[in-house]
Amino acid sequence: MSLQLSTVLDLDVVRAGEPEVLAGRDILDVPVRWVHVAELFSLADLLEGGELVLTTGLAFGESADQAAEYLAGLQAAGVAGVVVEIPAERPRAAEALAAGARAVSSAAGRGLPVVRLHRTVRFVEVTEVVHRRIVAGQLEQVEKARQVHEVFTMLSLESADVQEIVDRTAELLGAPVVLEDSSHLVVAFAAAGWPAQELLRDWQRRSRAVHAYPETKVAGDERWLQTPVGLGSAQWGRLVLPGVPVGPAAAAEASMVLERGGQALSINRLAERDQAGLAQQAQAGLIHELRGARAQDEDEALTRASALGLKPSPAYLPLVLHLDSGSGKDPMSMQRKERALLEMLESVLAATRNSALAAALRTGQVAVLLALPARMLEDSLLERICGDLAARTSAGAGELRWTAGVGRARSRLSDAAAGLDEAAHVAQTASTLSAGANRYFRSTDVRLRGLLALLREDPRAVSFAEAELRGIDAPDDLALLARFLECGGNKTALARSGYLSRPTLYARLQKLESRLGVSLDDPESRTSLHVAVLLRQLQSLSPAG
Repeated sequence: MSLQLSTVLDLDVVRAGEPEVLAGRDILDVPVRWVHVAELFSLADLLEGGELVLTTGLAFGESADQAAEYLAGLQAAGVAGVVVEIPAERPRAAEALAAGARAVSSAAGRGLPVVRLHRTVRFVEVTEVVHRRIVAGQLEQVEKARQVHEVFTMLSLESADVQEIVDRTAELLGAPVVLEDSSHLVVAFAAAGWPAQELLRDWQRRSRAVHAYPETKVAGDERWLQTPVGLGSAQWGRLVLPGVPVGPAAAAEASMVLERGGQALSINRLAERDQAGLAQQAQAGLIHELRGARAQDEDEALTRASALGLKPSPAYLPLVLHLDSGSGKDPMSMQRKERALLEMLESVLAATRNSALAAALRTGQVAVLLALPARMLEDSLLERICGDLAARTSAGAGELRWTAGVGRARSRLSDAAAGLDEAAHVAQTASTLSAGANRYFRSTDVRLRGLLALLREDPRAVSFAEAELRGIDAPDDLALLARFLECGGNKTALARSGYLSRPTLYARLQKLESRLGVSLDDPESRTSLHVAVLLRQLQSLSPAG
């Protein structure tokens, strides 16, 4: 760690010599790596660059030309600055130094800070104080690196999630940090006191203007400090500090913290390779936040959604895809189906040039907040997306069967998120309907079935269904009753459907009537039985939640 020259000149031991800056006043922030005391005219073989040279000026004496040559040689050697002790008793040496300083200032190059001490000081004291400061700074830097190493090592050992790693990185830096993937989508961020909408404003456009490098580096007009995340050719994103701290020491420390954060994220990614993508996790987090906080700031929500790829639109549509569990409800199997459905949905959205937030809402359901370019395009957009998705899911290995439920489009993203519960209810209820031509369903499509789905766990509804269907145990009998009721109690229509031969059908219906103890010709009895049958069918659905 190095001190700035301005800091050295402000030390008491130097101020005692009444320092006067003769040249390079505008570059006093140059770092001082070490202090070198010498009276030789040529020091090129003794210097490595970054040193502060202390001298009494004996090397050039009272010659202005030799002073200029001496200072030019030090400038070429890359020293941080020159401090020359020339008391008032040596006026001609002081004039020579001033002339040499003017010559250095007028020459091309970065310049050289030249300082005259008007009073005698002990160079050994200056050297001692400055070196002590430099070494103490280096030890402080080592201790800081050790602490940072311990923090991220513990995060890795504790299998901390991505957001926690990003939060701790921002905490150590005292500045906002953003993690993006290779598509410039923000998968996690820590605002560190900044307004989120300011931090993420127009993120994808700004990010694309900043070239990504395979090492930690400052880049772009906004001076982003960035470090790659991922190993070697498998780099999948970058961790960004938007705005580098002023000063090389602060920038070096920030680079060290950012690199350790990037390494922890790379380890996290390797450990969670079998889990959902980070972008999907980030979208799931935002969707759950929007559903849980109805007072969510809309501007912040839109800014975060935009950073995740959702295009600003006049309206947003809640859509839920309810997966058929098939022969079993194994959680791992359902998770694989959810992931496959999400990946296919992303492909469809990209192919149709639409954008949405999409994530698993709960087991067996995928929630979607779809950006509508115009409300009048709602039906055509749903037909295309659901149609393309149906084609992809039926054509893939291991057919995915799903039902789409749609809520009401809203101009506010947070209001649309609140409509996901309605869409989920519709999708789940519609999954019990017979297969038809519908690509998607609204609440008007499930009608009585939708109401009964809400009541299916009510003990009174359960008791009603059991009382109405008492006497029917065989699944075949229940299926026959359901078909009969769906035909409106028309025995002839049921017979024509080819379900059973007419004599057999009439005989079985007569037995059903006897077991139920009601007349199937009575409209009210058929209505009660139909409600009971629907409740029995809906009770097979997973609990609402």
